[in-house]
Amino acid sequence: METTKKGRSFKLIALDLDGTLLNRHHEISNENRKAIAEAVEKGVQVVISTGRHVKSCKNYADSLQLSSYLVAVNGGEIWDPSGNLIERNPLQQDFVQTMWELCHQHGTRFWAMTPDSEFREGFPNEITKREWLKFGFDLDDQEIRETILTELRKNKQIEISNSSPLNIEVNALGINKANALKKVCNRIGISMDQVLAVGDSLNDLAMIQEAGCGVAMGNAQDLVKESADWITDTNEADGVAKAIRYWVLNEKMV
Repeated sequence: METTKKGRSFKLIALDLDGTLLNRHHEISNENRKAIAEAVEKGVQVVISTGRHVKSCKNYADSLQLSSYLVAVNGGEIWDPSGNLIERNPLQQDFVQTMWELCHQHGTRFWAMTPDSEFREGFPNEITKREWLKFGFDLDDQEIRETILTELRKNKQIEISNSSPLNIEVNALGINKANALKKVCNRIGISMDQVLAVGDSLNDLAMIQEAGCGVAMGNAQDLVKESADWITDTNEADGVAKAIRYWVLNEKMV
């Protein structure tokens, strides 16, 4: 891997937020900021690619002074550099109804996203009259988790992932960060081979597998590490900066 990918010219860096670019305080470290700024100065596009709603991730892109695309809600939405919505991919409303019933049946915590709102406490009565982007289960009990996953897997029209080992995230079928990034690449005239993707959870898995170089954080879930081309340091130890410096800025590891 080192001999085939080291020295490749990466034109786009795709960065997950939670567990990747952000530390446990939900902050971007100075080292990460410096490395990103140097990559941008070199002409590389940096794209935030996250499961978060655009309302809770755009401020991070703005703080980095990025003028690039934004992939939100695991690819449920793609925004252009001017802040215009390019694409929105909703879940079927009856699927959301079923997942809400599963959540209620098993007494799990949840969150759900519409284009305008994020619900974590209380749920609207008129589910089928809203447009839904993602539904998430937040749970500690592994047995209940497996029971819910078994039920969800019966539906072949949804995409199942997670953003931590303690949750389940559901998007519409085919909606993931990799497919969203392919559309971004097409717009700017590059290929996925020119993408460096960095993440830690199952909702990062597709982009890590399909990028020219997929990097797992040191704190990543095991399957993500197994699927990555390279493993960097943790999100508490500037893992993003170290990956950018090694793969994009071509600095030697100390």
